Amino acid sequence: MTEMLHTRRLVLRRPTGDDWPAARDFFMSERARGVGGPFDLGRAWRSFAAEIGHWDILGYGMWAVTLRGDDRAVGLIGPWCPADWPETEIGWLIFDPGIEGTGIATEAARAAIDHAWRALKWDTVVSYIAPGNTRSIRLAEKLGAAVDPDAPQPKPQEPCLVYRHPRPEPEVLE
Repeated sequence: MTEMLHTRRLVLRRPTGDDWPAARDFFMSERARGVGGPFDLGRAWRSFAAEIGHWDILGYGMWAVTLRGDDRAVGLIGPWCPADWPETEIGWLIFDPGIEGTGIATEAARAAIDHAWRALKWDTVVSYIAPGNTRSIRLAEKLGAAVDPDAPQPKPQEPCLVYRHPRPEPEVLE
């Protein structure tokens, strides 16, 4: 599978152990509230290890987002579909608060969604977002996604908003 994507400003690459400090700092901070955090050190480690393991099990996963010319991960964005997820998801985590508002997440998410449709041949693309995560909601809407109130929940005990991304026209996918 594609371990690297390039956009105008970004390189999206398979995450490595070198990304652990940035991921740890994110997962243990208030910034992780939208994904169930902040986590203690053990849960932060397991969450990041799952990102790396997703690649080994499925051959793809969320990419570490880096700025061209700088290999430091500023977030994770891309395909995420654990075995118990009801649908295929494009998820995003922005580690660095200084990146917010720059369009980096939008640029990376567009590339990831396009990859899901074209290369992975997904039939559906959703993003699961915690209610109240206004930045993620705005990003999903900016990407053209809309809430699907009838979509199955990934964790019924913790309902979330399911944003469905529009499928491109068939000629666009060719």
